[in-house]
Amino acid sequence: MFVSMATARRIEHAEAEMTRATVAAIGALGRAADAFVRALGGGVAAFVRAGSPMNKVIGAGVDAPLDAGTLAALEEALRAHGEPARVELATLAVPETGAALTARGYRLAGFENVLVRSLAEAPMAQDATVRVERMTAATKAAWADTIVDGFAHGDDSGAVVDAYSRDAIASVMEDVLQATSYERYLAYVGGVLAGAASMRVHDGIATMSGSATLPAQRRRGAQTALIATRLAEARARGAELAVITTAPGSQSQANVMRHGFALAYARAILVRADAR
Repeated sequence: MFVSMATARRIEHAEAEMTRATVAAIGALGRAADAFVRALGGGVAAFVRAGSPMNKVIGAGVDAPLDAGTLAALEEALRAHGEPARVELATLAVPETGAALTARGYRLAGFENVLVRSLAEAPMAQDATVRVERMTAATKAAWADTIVDGFAHGDDSGAVVDAYSRDAIASVMEDVLQATSYERYLAYVGGVLAGAASMRVHDGIATMSGSATLPAQRRRGAQTALIATRLAEARARGAELAVITTAPGSQSQANVMRHGFALAYARAILVRADAR
């Protein structure tokens, strides 16, 4: 699927808004005293706590190059927490952005792929043997446990940049649950909890995230059902595009491509690891 610069900007802005809303909710509830989220280059820069996967710059540089003064202030704030500055930069960002970052000492750590599917056509029919339900207050803990267990037992496929401990994954899931702007789902195979996922819709973009299957329940249709449910609900809400981010060459990428997703562009992960 061809993605224009204008569409890439919408996707990056939706991703940035998802990060902004999530970190703002974490800070408002007092879960992380030093958490902040700042506007930067059309995107956002976020910090939750040292070591959090949510510490990053996302969505920046697609409208215009980053402002050097604002970036320097962010780097200093992160340095005070002993945290490296990390930028997830779309390959469709203006070229000056990457040049400015490498001139400041940022180094390439790896890539992630952004895959897109049009919602103009109805998604595939769901497997009747798999039941998908919305998360409720009663199933919130089960949703979080499923995501943590699924992520903690990766399938060792693809060029994965980051490896987080089970405790780190559990902490970020507790953080993410504070944001109320997500739709969250659980999948049951034969009445047994098998997988979980989430979705957030912003400006016609359905960002599909937080998807995992319990190791013992893999290859039984849970993820197919979770994808189908989210696509159908996103389409019903008027979204135009569904977006999923995966590690390059991963089984997750292969799975979503079987369901109509195509590679739109990549993000380069650039890190300035000079924290003291």
